Amino acid sequence: MIACDLGSNTIRFVEIDCKTKKRVKEFEKIVKTAEDLNKTGEISQKALKRVLEAVEEAKNIFDFSKGVEAVTTEALRRAKNQKEILDEIFKKTGIRFRVISGKEEAFFTNYAVKDLVDTKSYTLIDIGGGSTEITLVSDEIFSNSFSLGIVTLTEEFGLDGLEEGLNLKLKEIKEYFKDKKLPELCVATAGTPTTIAAFLKGMDYDSYNYEKVNKTVLKVSDILQAKEKLIKMPFEERKRWVGVGREDLILSGIEIFLGLLKIFNFKECLVVDDGLREGVAKAKCDKKI
Repeated sequence: MIACDLGSNTIRFVEIDCKTKKRVKEFEKIVKTAEDLNKTGEISQKALKRVLEAVEEAKNIFDFSKGVEAVTTEALRRAKNQKEILDEIFKKTGIRFRVISGKEEAFFTNYAVKDLVDTKSYTLIDIGGGSTEITLVSDEIFSNSFSLGIVTLTEEFGLDGLEEGLNLKLKEIKEYFKDKKLPELCVATAGTPTTIAAFLKGMDYDSYNYEKVNKTVLKVSDILQAKEKLIKMPFEERKRWVGVGREDLILSGIEIFLGLLKIFNFKECLVVDDGLREGVAKAKCDKKI
């Protein structure tokens, strides 16, 4: 089963063996889908070109004739030219992307995570390029999506206004959950926590190994240590560790991550690499979609 997640910053493909639920192949590329979205309200032609090029690259790895379950999230949810962009991608690649809601995004992400967590009660944080989903998992599942992402926050407020903008967003999230009891275990997925975990283990972007990252426990002190090292690092060296196009965004991601841990009073978080694309693939295997 092949699935694709076109996010606000990265496009990610995975092929899952439906019997074992293990990854067979994977591919991802930074395409900056949401670049300039805050200014124009549209997906740019430059971003579209990057997406199309990434899909063509992925065609050398996957057999798309088997079909692809392709979803896209916040950037396309917000884009005024959503239909035109999705029609053009379909016309050029044959892949039809489906725009999913924040609730669906949280559902699929949790569908990937649940089998990798040793308890049935946890708070799941998914920091994306355009939005952040927070899911409370216990006897019931409660989730919500917030317009707080590493790309959109940086573009909306700039690096100089990042702290002020982030505090506004965090205040909204804290208020939303004020009457909710959060499960004590924090689980974090998506690029920021996985990149921090890999960095602290000595893996750069090209040597990244998701199996070594899965189930890493990150303490707040670990995240602060990574932040300090990355800030002091020359730009080109930072690029090697976090990936081209994420040199500044990783710092925004770290601030969001630390801010969320602070408002929820978490001292540490379990990192899981599996996310939306794996959840979509597994749900398709299980005939949940």
